[in-house]
Amino acid sequence: MYTFGMAGDAHAFDPLVLLILAIFFDAYLGDMPGLTRFIKHPVVHIGHLIHFLDRKLNREKRGDVDRAFRGALTVVIVITVTGGVGVAIAWLTLNHTFGWVLELILLTLILAGRSLYDHVKAVATALEFGVEPGRQAVAHIVGRDPAQLDVHGVCRAAIETAAENLCDGVVAPIFWYLLFGFPGLIIYKAVNTMDSMIGHRNARYRAFGMTAARLDDVLNLIPARLTGLFLVLAACFTPTANPLRALKTMLRDAGKHRSPNAGWCEAPMAGALGLALAGPRRYSNRVVKDAWMGDGTARAKITDIEKALYMYVVALIINTGWVAAIAVVRLNVD
Repeated sequence: MYTFGMAGDAHAFDPLVLLILAIFFDAYLGDMPGLTRFIKHPVVHIGHLIHFLDRKLNREKRGDVDRAFRGALTVVIVITVTGGVGVAIAWLTLNHTFGWVLELILLTLILAGRSLYDHVKAVATALEFGVEPGRQAVAHIVGRDPAQLDVHGVCRAAIETAAENLCDGVVAPIFWYLLFGFPGLIIYKAVNTMDSMIGHRNARYRAFGMTAARLDDVLNLIPARLTGLFLVLAACFTPTANPLRALKTMLRDAGKHRSPNAGWCEAPMAGALGLALAGPRRYSNRVVKDAWMGDGTARAKITDIEKALYMYVVALIINTGWVAAIAVVRLNVD
């Protein structure tokens, strides 16, 4: 596990303390819009770099092999740059008395627990005024075509987003921070951003984004399964949720999802709430004919979004408790 330095280092600051503080600040402050008016979110800077490399290297006239090579080069460049920044920030934390302040701010910005909750909650609120406001709200958090969604489709999309992005936005960043500190977290976030920007299965990105997409799958392999476990445990503390059905559905249906990881997050949510999630979905340029996960109804309702958010919050608390337990064990060992 990553540590900043030896106990005798006058500037050392325990990374787990920073992480726990960042989790609580994220829960309370979210994306800190007051701060991001003056400084851009770290993911925005990463996105600019990816867009620049995409524009320069991913030319339509090139063949698939050439584009695949240039896509792999893009991944190397982005990881090198972001990893270098991550090392520099960790070095500041180790070597300067107040260097940890910058890392704490960046940690709080990168964790997306509160932001995701707010966006999914906004969908439930918008649906109270009709399906069209719900479609407009869900369009901010999903890639599928919202115009094709009825009220049940909007509800399912919101619930699936809450489950899957619990991994991408919280569990996985924390997991990689625990292992490799800020460099591990920022590299994970860079790979995850590359996947969302260039990891598409269309003519432009199928070859160019292949390396980014596969690497994102690898980096989420363990965190996604941890997320599924946290959701099963969260179902134990969620009124009307069924933890045994959550576990059964996860073990049986997770592999039905076209993603090697997303099913491990969505299937336990479907089982716990008595829903059927995933299934056929329409995007702007294609229809994905995935199997359904869960034995329940596909006619999800606003109340199901609210139950999913309750499970989501409990899972966040369980994840925080896991970090706190590691911190306590390490303090006792030291």
